[in-house]
Amino acid sequence: MFNLLTQDIHLAATAQNKESAIKQVAAALTEAGYVKDGYVQGMLNRENQAPTYLGNGIAIPHGTTDTRDQVLKTGVAVFQFPAGVNWGDDQTAYIVIGIAAQSNEHLSLLRQLTKVLSDEAIAAEMAKTDSAETLRSLLMGEKTSQALAFSPQTLSLGMDAHSLNVLQAMNIARLQQTGAIANEFITHALTHQPLHLGQGIWLSDSPVGNLGSAIAIATPQEIFSTQDEHAVAMLVTVAMADNQPEAVLNNLSQILLQQHAANMLKITDAETLVNLLNNENSGAQQPESGLSEEFVIRNAHGLHTRPSTMLVSTIKKFDSAVTVTNLDGSGVPVNGRSLMKVVSLGVKKGHRLRINVEGPDAQVALETIGNAIREGLGEEVA
Repeated sequence: MFNLLTQDIHLAATAQNKESAIKQVAAALTEAGYVKDGYVQGMLNRENQAPTYLGNGIAIPHGTTDTRDQVLKTGVAVFQFPAGVNWGDDQTAYIVIGIAAQSNEHLSLLRQLTKVLSDEAIAAEMAKTDSAETLRSLLMGEKTSQALAFSPQTLSLGMDAHSLNVLQAMNIARLQQTGAIANEFITHALTHQPLHLGQGIWLSDSPVGNLGSAIAIATPQEIFSTQDEHAVAMLVTVAMADNQPEAVLNNLSQILLQQHAANMLKITDAETLVNLLNNENSGAQQPESGLSEEFVIRNAHGLHTRPSTMLVSTIKKFDSAVTVTNLDGSGVPVNGRSLMKVVSLGVKKGHRLRINVEGPDAQVALETIGNAIREGLGEEVA
C-alpha cells in the first residue's frame, strides 16, 4: 500500500490553466526528490497525448515512458485548487495528483487512488477541506466515520431455512455482530413483514434502532413460498444510519428492473455477490447476456491512462452498453465508458480482458474494440 506524506499535499493552490497547474505539480515532485528536472516535459507531453482527467474533479498528470528515466523514486504531489482548473472538454479539476513511478508501480498506485476517487462525496470533501491531514486520510481511504458494514461476513448464503422469520433471524445476528442495530431495530424487524420487491427478493428495515449503516443478506438453500404463494429466494435487511446503503439498494433496484435477479441468485460466493451489489451499473453488467470476447493485453505497461483513454474513446463511439472485466484481477465487470473504472482494473501486460457488449450495434462494436486492443490502443505492441 502506497503511503502518502502530508508534506506532499499542497492546499489552496491557484492556476490560470492546465499547463500552469502541471508545472506547479512537476516542480513539487522535483523539490521532493521524486524526479529530475526533465520530468515536467514528460507530464506535458502525456497530457497532449491523452488528457489525464479521471472524473469527480480529479486529474492525475504523469510522465511518459520516454521520461521514466527521470524518475528517482516513486512518489506523488497532491495539489488542491479550490477555484478549479479548466482541464478541457468542459471538465474542471479541483484535485490534481502528480504521479512519479518506476516500472509498473504506477498501476497499483492508480488502482488504489481510483477506488477512493470514485466516491463523489469524498472527492467533494477533498476539494474544500483546509486540512492537509484530512485530505491525506480521505485520499488513503481512512474513513473518519464508520463505513458501511457490507461484506462476506454479513452474508448467509444457501442456508437451511424455510421461512422469512428464520432468514430474518440470521440477518439480525449478522447486523448485531457489526454493532449497527439496537434492540428497537430487532423488535421492529421481527414484528413487521418484509417488503416483497419481486422476483423472490425481499427487503426489511426499521425506522428505529439504527446505530450504524449495515446490510445483511440471507438466502435459503431451496427457494420456498410464503402462505400467499410469493417466492422467497433472498432477504436483504438494512440498517440505515446515513445514506451509505443507498448505492447498494440502487444497484439492487437496477438488477430487478432489468429482470436479472435470476442471474444474481445463481451466485453462491459471498464475495462475488458483495462485489456485484457494490458495483456501479450492476443492473447492466450481467455476463450471461450480450456478446463477449476475451483479449490478452500485450501493452508493455498494461492499461495505464493513455491506452485506457483510447479504449474508453473507442467504446463511446457505439450505442451499445459495454462492460470490461479483468479476468486476472477482481473479475468484476465495470462500465466501459468510465475512464476511472477502467483504470481501476489494474490491467497489466498478459492479463486477460473480457469485453461484453449488449445493444443495437453490439457486433460491430465488439469487432472494433477487439481490433483496437489487438493494435495496442495507440501503443506499439509485440
